Amino acid sequence: MSETPQAANAHVQSMSAEVLAARQLHKSFRASGAPTVTVLQDVDLVISAGEAVTISGASGSGKSTLLHLLGGLDTPDSGEVRLLGKRFDMMSATGQGDWRNRHLGFVYQFHHLLPEFTAQENVAMPLLIRRTTREEAMEAASNALADVGLAARVTHRPGELSGGERQRTAIARALVCKPACILADEPTGNLDQHTAAGVFELLQEQCHHRHASLLLVTHDPALAKQTHRLLNLSDGVLTGG
Repeated sequence: MSETPQAANAHVQSMSAEVLAARQLHKSFRASGAPTVTVLQDVDLVISAGEAVTISGASGSGKSTLLHLLGGLDTPDSGEVRLLGKRFDMMSATGQGDWRNRHLGFVYQFHHLLPEFTAQENVAMPLLIRRTTREEAMEAASNALADVGLAARVTHRPGELSGGERQRTAIARALVCKPACILADEPTGNLDQHTAAGVFELLQEQCHHRHASLLLVTHDPALAKQTHRLLNLSDGVLTGG
């Protein structure tokens, strides 16, 4: 009998604290007729279980590109990415999608909620994609929304929610599959300062409660100071503690 995703997570993490790791990542882009631009140079990174890490850097420094590579959403020119000990480049496209869906959660600057669906339906989407029964998916989504303080908003559509509520819904969607790691790309960048502070505090609390790691990309120094480590990406090189 195959083990549950939760059991698989526990088994892998019992052998190693490493949740997400990159080794010698290199990525370049070349527009038609333009010289090659190197975005990432030999990037090494290890995220441990329960660790919160910030990556900062100037606009256009490659932070989002790095996050896409770490999430298996893009392919490096060279190097490897491991999620819970498995290399993305050693999996089929279907295998990558399944492994990513089970073990990673994503939160972006813009919530990317589907406007025609309720908050509950939006949060349930990752489970429905996994072919979880609708009843189970909707129950899990309702619980996740309650965890982020939106128990009374499950039937509301995105257009009926405030900016902070939409972002909290996006956090619930990222957490509903009980991932090992959350990748957050400027998750508060579209919010006012007061709302941003509350949303980030909630994200941290939920990651801590669920023993999930957090990799944060942000320009906000106040948020960066609240994580365990601060790294900087400049000229394609990742440096820091």
